Amino acid sequence: MSSFVYGCVIDFFTYETTKSVVVKSWSVGIINRIVQLLIITYFVGWVFIHEKAYQISDTNIESSVMTKVKGFGHHNNRVMDVADYVYPPQGAGVFCIMTRVLITENQFQGKCAETNKMFSCDTDEDCHKYFGSILSNGVITGICLKSSDGSKGQCEIEGWCPAESDKHTVTPMLQVTNFTIFIKNSIRFPLFDVTRGNFPSDMTSKQIKSCNYHPVTNRFCPIFRVGDVLNYTGQTVENLAEKGGEIGINIEWKCNLDLNIDKCVPNYSFTRLDAPFDKNAVSKGYNFRFAKHFKTDNGTEFRTLHKAFAIRFDVMVTGSAGKFNTIPTLISLVAAFTSVGLGTVLCDVILLNFLKGADQYKAKKFEEVSERSDKGVPHSEPRQPALTQDRYQEFL
Repeated sequence: MSSFVYGCVIDFFTYETTKSVVVKSWSVGIINRIVQLLIITYFVGWVFIHEKAYQISDTNIESSVMTKVKGFGHHNNRVMDVADYVYPPQGAGVFCIMTRVLITENQFQGKCAETNKMFSCDTDEDCHKYFGSILSNGVITGICLKSSDGSKGQCEIEGWCPAESDKHTVTPMLQVTNFTIFIKNSIRFPLFDVTRGNFPSDMTSKQIKSCNYHPVTNRFCPIFRVGDVLNYTGQTVENLAEKGGEIGINIEWKCNLDLNIDKCVPNYSFTRLDAPFDKNAVSKGYNFRFAKHFKTDNGTEFRTLHKAFAIRFDVMVTGSAGKFNTIPTLISLVAAFTSVGLGTVLCDVILLNFLKGADQYKAKKFEEVSERSDKGVPHSEPRQPALTQDRYQEFL
């Protein structure tokens, strides 16, 4: 037991120090330099140049988006303008352009037959199973309404009558391809107190009215033609006008504030957001309902119900800004210098395990020195021959 404790004490009070061994080997030397070159190239090319690890970044972008749509189209034998087909009308970052609208006019509160074939019936008992259904156009009363010819009936509902019906065909408004969208985007990076807008401040009203965005020839124009936006996503108006869809317009700001502030400009990208549901049999496209309410001369309320199929546009703003800072620069430099030492670790593994003369290298690299009390002078164990000039050159 005492010897075990003594051994632990001796091990605890040992000291390790590095020993330099020069290995004159072409293969190991080449591997060492290649590994160091790869590490340096990675830090210089990827970490510092591409990722800009010498900068402090601000990803907490503050953004405001305002939109306006312009254009005229024909739908249901009438000319449609912005007030008719854009919803909501506030000009926010999310808006819809209606391409097809099913209109149910003169709906009054009352009781009438459900129009959905799902609620067909022969007896009142057939309607009782639909109590509490949220798929009907009103509250199911449990009464089966049958026509005089004795054909299959429909369950009665209480609500807005007549019930909505989507049996009639409505031609979509295909002129939407020529509509234009004006996007006004202002952003701010609070960490650096930098504000920018998505088009040059010296752009005149005449220039804005006469330009159309193009990713190469006119990338700073804030006017986007709907047909062009759909083409950038690989879609056409004919594909989306019938059932609707969702289109994303992404404005990306990636600003290097070490350069001229005028180089902090937006990049636009376009995508169809509901693409995963395009092949679905249900919940395909995009539609919503809204109503316009009126009153008769005697004060009775009635409404006109609209079921709108629309192309929904989501304007999304993302971005980050970076600027030189001492602290991340020092951290990256320390990581780079430390990583260069990985070449030595790899070469040691090769020398100790895979090359001829590994035992000789181990003997040169690792040496145990103990302290002897005899003669009061510490010496190595076992004793080594005197270090002559020839042996000194050998160790080097």
